[in-house]
Amino acid sequence: MATINALDSKQQQSEEECYLSNVVKNDLKTAEAEWNELVTLLSEKLREPTNTKFLPEPSEMLWAPLNIPLERRIQTTAVCYFVFVFILAPVVAVIGPLYLLFFTSYWWLVAIYGGWMVYDRNSHVRGAYPKEWFRGQIVWKYFANYFPIKLHKTTDLLPEQNYIIGSHPHGILGISSFANFATEGTGWSQIFPGVKPSLVTLPTQFQFPIRREMVLMTGTISSSSQSIEHVLTQAEKGRAVCVILGGAEEALDSHPDNFDLKLSSRKGFVKLALKTGSDLVPVYNFGETSTFRQMKNSRGTKLREFQSKFKEIAGFSPPLFMGRGIFNYSFGLLPYRTPINTVVGKPIPVKRNQNPTQEDIDRLHAEYCAQLTILFDENKTKYGINSDAKLNIY
Repeated sequence: MATINALDSKQQQSEEECYLSNVVKNDLKTAEAEWNELVTLLSEKLREPTNTKFLPEPSEMLWAPLNIPLERRIQTTAVCYFVFVFILAPVVAVIGPLYLLFFTSYWWLVAIYGGWMVYDRNSHVRGAYPKEWFRGQIVWKYFANYFPIKLHKTTDLLPEQNYIIGSHPHGILGISSFANFATEGTGWSQIFPGVKPSLVTLPTQFQFPIRREMVLMTGTISSSSQSIEHVLTQAEKGRAVCVILGGAEEALDSHPDNFDLKLSSRKGFVKLALKTGSDLVPVYNFGETSTFRQMKNSRGTKLREFQSKFKEIAGFSPPLFMGRGIFNYSFGLLPYRTPINTVVGKPIPVKRNQNPTQEDIDRLHAEYCAQLTILFDENKTKYGINSDAKLNIY
């Protein structure tokens, strides 16, 4: 009898331990979910239009706590990697070779690499050299999950057809376009199997040592018409060239709840679509303009006039923007954690016409703008935009 009672006691104790273990696990999950929600709310508060201060007061700084889940720390590290490569690395790429050339005995390394750059100078207009191992690095998954960035399709894209994808809006850094089309961070190849994307960027992005090879390995190509035509006229079908159509000028309009798109005068992509017989695909990135705060620069202000003039001379715009830091949520160069939802619209069929008239171009451009507006209106309320919000295509 004593043995039976002991066994019953052990079984009861085991059941109690199992129950307590489940309670602790559920409490941890609940705590993590509440923490994630709190950080999201803080980020949203910082990005509210009522937050008119560009630089916070020291007393208003919001510091990150120490007990952040490891997953979120890794995501932040991935974003730091992105910011270094695309904002800070160009400076290092210029200073580094100069230092090696004039202040060390390793000048020969600069000479060898210089020879390579001359030999490889046209890769960005010949389709680049995309490497799946580089596009599929796990760092890009963590990068996309930081916001998170989600890719949504409204219909399939066929591997037997080529496409020109128009990505809107530009935002400050074009974060969602990079994640979706230059990496596998959001799972492009699983969502659109058989279709190979190539992001388009300025030719100057291929002038910085080492960094240029990284950009080329993502499959990113130059924004010249020669480069885009090269990709879309190959025998292999299933190519999708993604152009961030608003460009540097639209980056200056990147403010939360601003839906201005620089598109009325952008018709070169339509002409290329007609000449190559590539279907046009409108894409809208909901949340892209909330990744950073930008100093107020309404059209007509002296700041905006300076920025526009600088863009005309240098070829790129200088937005004065601010995000969060590594250890704080108030000041820094890291983008805010804000959901970005990229919706890929239905392709607009394009019949090949190697000598399109201006009327042909204008007609197709008007159809593209109309389809983009429909895409925006059909999805805006799903992703936190007021139902009365309208696109302003200028």
